[in-house]
Amino acid sequence: MAHRSPSGYSVPTTLHLVGPTSWTEVPAALSYAVRDPFAVRIGFGEGGEVAADGITWLVGRELLAAGLERPAGDGDVRIWPARTTGDVLYLHLRAPSGEALFELSRATVAAFLQRTEELVPSGQETAALDVDDALAALLSGGGADPGAR
Repeated sequence: MAHRSPSGYSVPTTLHLVGPTSWTEVPAALSYAVRDPFAVRIGFGEGGEVAADGITWLVGRELLAAGLERPAGDGDVRIWPARTTGDVLYLHLRAPSGEALFELSRATVAAFLQRTEELVPSGQETAALDVDDALAALLSGGGADPGAR
């Protein structure tokens, strides 16, 4: 079941890990937070909930949107639609420990991205950031006196 609040949106989904001879269902959740408007989190875990020791990948919202229509990404995260007219989107993740190719629903990702647009329209991400507070905390050393050593 999707979870929506003024500060974010999350939807459980199932990814299919593509193996050499078969695929395996992997529960996951797509999450978006207004406080981090450029990123989408893909959390892997039972029932779409990320366990304390679960894995979360940060993926650019713009990258996911581009991948709905054409191959997008470079390096560790790549996404592209299937060449057929089906509902398949491919997600390739690469880390130092290995790599994985997943199939997921293009319609699910498109609907998820539409909901994120309702929270923060594309092109308005910078306005959603609280840059003044973040800058003040950074310059103050997180509350410590920056001149004290």
